[in-house]
Amino acid sequence: MQTIVINSQKGGSGKTTLCAHLAVQAELLGDGPIFLIDTDPQGTLSTWHEKREAEVPQRADVPLAGLEAGLQLLRQHEAQYCIIDTAPTRTDENAALFRLADIVLMPIRPSPSDLWAAAATVALLKEANIPFLFILTQAKANASITGQAAAALSHYGPVAETFIADRISYASAMTDGRTAIELASKGPAAMETASLWKNIKACLHASMQNSAKGKRYG
Repeated sequence: MQTIVINSQKGGSGKTTLCAHLAVQAELLGDGPIFLIDTDPQGTLSTWHEKREAEVPQRADVPLAGLEAGLQLLRQHEAQYCIIDTAPTRTDENAALFRLADIVLMPIRPSPSDLWAAAATVALLKEANIPFLFILTQAKANASITGQAAAALSHYGPVAETFIADRISYASAMTDGRTAIELASKGPAAMETASLWKNIKACLHASMQNSAKGKRYG
């Protein structure tokens, strides 16, 4: 099982929406079983899942203190991926959570304040040698600031090739427990999400190979 933690130090970056859409995309591609865990006290991901009629992805109600044991149980249930939503500002708790991750995804809007807020998290992840990937969200089409943000972030770590555009469909679909990719399977949101999931799996594969080489030659 691969554990994916999604975290952003700034609210409004779309991390919960990203959690839901990536989980649904993975299930649609046959990469499941996918489990979701919501560690954010606001419980937005849990509320979305409660409104959802579809049986997948599944959600595991696991307390933060029992997360490591909960992940082990999911492995025993043959989960393929566990995607974890987090609170933006619980720094100490998130630091412990990061150490359980195979990769940390950092959704970031292309704005200076969002880029500045990511610095502390990046330092923490690099110190602990935890793989991470920046994902630009709410990107404006043809806006120069999007490219500038990607270039700036690339100095600190890898940036996903796929940007998530600023689309109303992402949020509006969530109101009744669905996702934009289920409402329009051939739409731009579906194409973006599928491409991003491919990027993420490639990063996971690369980090697994690097880890295996490190164990072999370390």
